[in-house]
Amino acid sequence: MDEWRRKLEPLLRRLFHLYFRFARGATLGAVGMVIDGSDRVFLVKHSYVSGWHLPGGGVETGETLLTALTRELEEEGNIVLTGTPTLHGMFHNRRVSRRDHVALYIVRDFRQDTPPTPNREIVAHGFFPIDALPSDTTRAARARIAEVFAGAPVSELW
Repeated sequence: MDEWRRKLEPLLRRLFHLYFRFARGATLGAVGMVIDGSDRVFLVKHSYVSGWHLPGGGVETGETLLTALTRELEEEGNIVLTGTPTLHGMFHNRRVSRRDHVALYIVRDFRQDTPPTPNREIVAHGFFPIDALPSDTTRAARARIAEVFAGAPVSELW
C-alpha cells in the first residue's frame, strides 16, 4: 500500500491541482493544530499521500476559513470545536502549487467523543507527544509544531 501510494502520489497531486487550477483562481486550505491537555498534537495519515499531517483541507466556495476548519476536523478526526481557535499564520504552499495557501489555526478547545474510524481517506490518526512524533511526520507539520512549541521563527512558506 505504501509503495503504491508513493508511486501515484506525484500524479494524483498534479491531477488535483490541474483540476483546481481551472476550477479556482487560487486554492486555500484550513488546517488545525489540535493540542490536547497533555500537549499532544493530533495527526492524520491519508490514503492518497504519504506521511503524517495536521488535519485540514480545502476551503470550498462560499465557506469561511472557520467553517472549512470545523468541517475538516469533524470529518478527519471526530473533533468538535468548543471554543474559538487562534490563527497562527497564513502560509504559501509552493510545494503543491504557486496558487496554494494554507491558514493554520491552533485548536485547544475541543472535544472528541469517539476516535474516528479509519476510512478511504484517513487510514490512521492519533495524538502524539511533540518529542515522539511518527518518523514520517511531514516536514511542514514538524516546522509548524516547532514554531508553536519551540518558538522557532514563523515562516511564510508551508
